[in-house]
Amino acid sequence: MLFLTEVVANNTLNPGLRLGVLLAGLILAYICGSVNGAIVCSFAFYRKDIRNFGSGNAGLTNYYRVFGKKTVLFVFLIDALKTAVPVVLCGYLFKFISFPGFAGFTKETGTIGAGLFCMLGHAYPVFYKFRGGKTVMALGTLVWFVSWKMAICCWIIFILAVLLSRYVSLGSIVGAAAYPIFLMVFAEGSAFDWCVAGISALFLIVRHRANIVRILKKTESKLTLHRS
Repeated sequence: MLFLTEVVANNTLNPGLRLGVLLAGLILAYICGSVNGAIVCSFAFYRKDIRNFGSGNAGLTNYYRVFGKKTVLFVFLIDALKTAVPVVLCGYLFKFISFPGFAGFTKETGTIGAGLFCMLGHAYPVFYKFRGGKTVMALGTLVWFVSWKMAICCWIIFILAVLLSRYVSLGSIVGAAAYPIFLMVFAEGSAFDWCVAGISALFLIVRHRANIVRILKKTESKLTLHRS
């Protein structure tokens, strides 16, 4: 591991291998993202598949509505860690691996790119027949590793939207929409990074298209605090 760290930091790999390492990091992000906390915990604690209950979404909110708060912390931890690990790793790889004459890759590029691949894994998990969640926790974790100031702003917007509307889906949508906006304000990313952030936000919003329809029809389920 120390040898690999030194090789990466010193850029002693040939350009083809450098690109391969970066791609491997992104693929790892997708694989990590495919580990779904709601599915894992619903099977581990209740011998049930969360996708067969409630809204059918393999996410934190549906898990809470179906099973209550007793084991929801485990879902939160799994979904946060599965994003944090590859995001930190790819941030490191993209920071130290460079290409002669090209300065487009930065730590932010790796962090934001890995975040998108984690979201893809969460939405289309290779381990669960590509039926996953709506990527809220993945994006919600990612923003802390891009900029803590941006993360606070996005999370405040999410919380306010949920408190005012009691729609978790609406909070997720507006919080995601704020992500590329605050990226320009607080982070040092490039135009490419901003485009990837915009794609990530748009992807989350599209994943909530059915929720948007229900909100407009006023049939969307509202958040309620209930059983232990």
